[in-house]
Amino acid sequence: MLNALSITPTEILNDYRIACESRAASVLARKEVFAGKAKFGIFGDGKEVAQLAMAKYFQAGDWRSGYYRDQTFMFAIGALTLQQYFAQLYAHASIEADPASGGRMMNSHFATRFIDGAGNWLNQLTRKNVSADLSCTASQMPRLLGLAYASKLYRATDFQKIQKNFSNKGNEVAFGTIGDASTSEGMFFETINAGGVLQVPMCISIWDDGYGISVPQPYHTTKGDISAVLAGFKRTKGKAGYEIFVVKGWDYLALCHIYHQAVTICRTEHVPVLIHVKELTQPQGHSTSGSHERYKSAKRLRWEKAYDCLPKMAAWMIGSGIANEEALQKIALEADKKVKVAQQAAWNSCIHERNQAKNELLALLNDIVLPQEIVDTSEWPTIMHTLAQPHLRHLDISQAVDKALYALREIPYVHKKGLLAWWHKNIRNNTNRFSSHLYSHSSSAALYVKGIPPIYTENPSQVDGREILCSCFKSLLERDGRVFAIGQDLGKIGDVNQGFAGLQALYGPLRVTDTSIRECTMIGQGIGAAMRGLRPIVEIQYLDYLPYALQIIQDDLATLLYRTKGGQKAPMIIRTRGHRLEGIWHAGSYISSIMHAIRGIYLLVPRNMTQAAGFYNTMMRSDDIALIIECLNGYRLKEPMPNNVATMTIPIGVPELLRVGKDVTIVTYGAMCRIVCAAANSLSSLGIECEVIDVQTLLPFDIHHSIVQSLAKTNRIVFADEDVPGGTTAYMMQQVLEEQKGYAMLDEPPITISSKPHRPAYGDDGNYFSKPNVEEIVSKIYSMMHEVDPLRYPAIL
Repeated sequence: MLNALSITPTEILNDYRIACESRAASVLARKEVFAGKAKFGIFGDGKEVAQLAMAKYFQAGDWRSGYYRDQTFMFAIGALTLQQYFAQLYAHASIEADPASGGRMMNSHFATRFIDGAGNWLNQLTRKNVSADLSCTASQMPRLLGLAYASKLYRATDFQKIQKNFSNKGNEVAFGTIGDASTSEGMFFETINAGGVLQVPMCISIWDDGYGISVPQPYHTTKGDISAVLAGFKRTKGKAGYEIFVVKGWDYLALCHIYHQAVTICRTEHVPVLIHVKELTQPQGHSTSGSHERYKSAKRLRWEKAYDCLPKMAAWMIGSGIANEEALQKIALEADKKVKVAQQAAWNSCIHERNQAKNELLALLNDIVLPQEIVDTSEWPTIMHTLAQPHLRHLDISQAVDKALYALREIPYVHKKGLLAWWHKNIRNNTNRFSSHLYSHSSSAALYVKGIPPIYTENPSQVDGREILCSCFKSLLERDGRVFAIGQDLGKIGDVNQGFAGLQALYGPLRVTDTSIRECTMIGQGIGAAMRGLRPIVEIQYLDYLPYALQIIQDDLATLLYRTKGGQKAPMIIRTRGHRLEGIWHAGSYISSIMHAIRGIYLLVPRNMTQAAGFYNTMMRSDDIALIIECLNGYRLKEPMPNNVATMTIPIGVPELLRVGKDVTIVTYGAMCRIVCAAANSLSSLGIECEVIDVQTLLPFDIHHSIVQSLAKTNRIVFADEDVPGGTTAYMMQQVLEEQKGYAMLDEPPITISSKPHRPAYGDDGNYFSKPNVEEIVSKIYSMMHEVDPLRYPAIL
C-alpha cells in the first residue's frame, strides 16, 4: 500500500517528527497555562496522526474550515510555526507574532491571511487557505459549504473568466473538521443535507474521541455512531449523495489510504465526502479547565494510553522496519528541545513589547519633579512598585499611567506634557491592538463610496417599487460576473415580491438560484463564496426568519475582519424585508436585537425601493458587509423610475431631510417614514411644523451629525420606529443626545414612539393597535406642544 501511495520512509519519519513536535507543544502549552503565563489552553493532542494524513492531500488553493483541535494539520501544511502557536497562547497582540488574529482569538484558533494590509486580495491559488476558526461548536460548517460551493461555481464556464487568483476551474477542495459531539448541532445536519443537494467538493473529517467535554458519546449520537446515522446520505446508483468512510485514528497507513481515495473523489467528481475518524484520544483531556480523570473511568484511561496514536504509529514504524526505537526516541527528544526554544522565543517577544511600553512610562515618571504640596503622593509608591514588576500586561501599564495622572492632577501642564502625550499614544496603540478593523479600512470601504443621486426625466414613469429593484439587480448581474443571488423562491419565480423576476431566465440558475428553507447555511454559502472572491446576495425571505441565521451572522460573518485583524474578509449582502405587513411572523421590525448582535456589518433601512437600489449599488462598489432591510409593504407602491438605476448610489451614514419644520424634529426610518410624514401633515394643519429626518442607515448612524443641527433649530425631538419600546429608538436617542451632544439643546424631554412590546397582531386592526399609527404620533407631539404653549395648543384629552 505504501508503494501505491508513493509515501517514502523519509516522508513518514518527517510526519512522525511533526506529530512529536505537536504533542510536545500541547504538553508544554498546558504547563504554561498552569504557570499563569496564559489564560486558557485547548489543544489537539491525540489527533496528530489523522491530521498528518489529511494534510498530505491538502493542496495549494484548497481551503480548511475547522476548529480548535487542528494544530498538527496546521504545522504539517506549513501554515503555522511553533513560535506562532505559543504567541497566540500568550495573546501577543501583534499580527507579526500571531498572524491568525493578532492576539484577538484564544489559542488554537487558526487562520491564514488572504488579504494584504491595504485590504486587497492575495493570490489564493498559491496559498493553502485557512478560514478563521471560531469557538462556537459546528459554526465552521455553514461556511464550509460556501467555500465548497465556490468551487462548484468556478467549475462552471460562466465563472471561469473571473476566476484569476481564486480558482483553477473549481478544482479546489474545502476541508472541514468537526468533533463528534458537535455533530449534534442542527447546523451540522443542515450543512450535510445542503452539501448533498448541491454536490459540492467538501471533505468533512469527524474527529471522534468518544466525548464532548465530559459527556460520553451515548448522550450525543443515536446508535453512538455518527457515520451509521448518516448512512442514508451515502450515494447509490443513480442517486447523488456522499461517499462515507470510516477509519481508526491511530492507523497511519489506513488513514493515508482513505484520505487519498476520498480527496481524489471529492476533487475530480465534486462529490462531498465524509470521513469518520474513530478511536481518537485526549491524552490531556478537553482543555486546561479541568482534568479528564474526573469523568473517565480507569478502564477508559488505560484504553486511551494503549491506543494513543503516537505510540501506535511508532510501533508500526518499528514493525515495518522504517525506523528503530532509538531513532524514534531521538526524534521525540529533538522535538521537545525545538518546542522549548520556540516557546521561549514567543514568550520573550511577547514580554519585550510590553516591557518597552513599561520602560517608556517609567522614564517619563522618573523625570517628573514631585512638589509634595500639590501632588497626591499616597498612590506614588504603589504606582512605582507596580511598574517594577516583571511580565506586566498592557492593562497594568495603562492602569498605572491613569493613577499617575490623577496623582499629578494639580501640577502645571508643562510638567506633565510628555506624560499626557504618552497617555494618548498608549490609547492609540491599544485601540489598534484590540479594537481596529471592525469595518473595512481599504480604499473600497463603503464609507468612501460617493453618493450619486437618482436622475429623473421631466415626466418619469410611475412604476411598482419592485420594478426598480429588478432593474437594479439586472444591472448588477450584467455588469459584474462575480455577482450571484440565492434564496428561497428567488430563482424560478423571481422572489415572492418579484425583485428578481425574469432574471434566472437571463442569467441562468447558477447566478439566480433557488434554495431550500435553510437560512443558516444560505448565509454560510454566502460567507464562503465571498471569501473566495465572489459577490453573493443572500436573501432571507422575511426579517422574522433571520434568527435562524443570526448566530452565524453575528459570530462568524460580523467578526471575521475584526478577529483576523484585517487578514480576512467576506464582502456579501444579506437581503431581507421587514416592518409592517401582516401578523406575528410577517411584520417583524425587531431591529435593536439584530443591530446589537451584528456590529461589523452595516445595517441599512431604506424607506422605499429607490433608496434600496441605491444601497445595493453602494455596497457592491465596496468590500464591506451589509444587511439591507426592504419595506415589506412597499413593493407595489408607485415610485418614479430613475434614469440611472444602474449607477445611482446612496451614501451610508447620511440621513435625508424629508420635511422642513421649525417646532419638532422627528427621527425615523424604513416604513415609518410614510407614517411620520402623514402625521407631520396632520400636525401642520394644527399649527405644528415638524422636521422629518430619515436616518437611512442605523449602522453607521449620522456620521456628519446632521440630526443635532436640526435639534439646534427646533429644540424638541421625537424618535419613532416599529421596534419594541426601549429598542432602536433608545439607540437613536443615545446617538443624538449623547454622542452628538444634543442634550444641551433640549427645551422639552425627548419622546420615543414605538410598537407595543408584543409581536404585531394579525389583520388591519391588529396592525393598527400593535404598531405606531398616524393618530398616535399626532397625539404625542400635540401633547408635547401643549406643554410648551397651553393657550395655543389647548388640551384635547
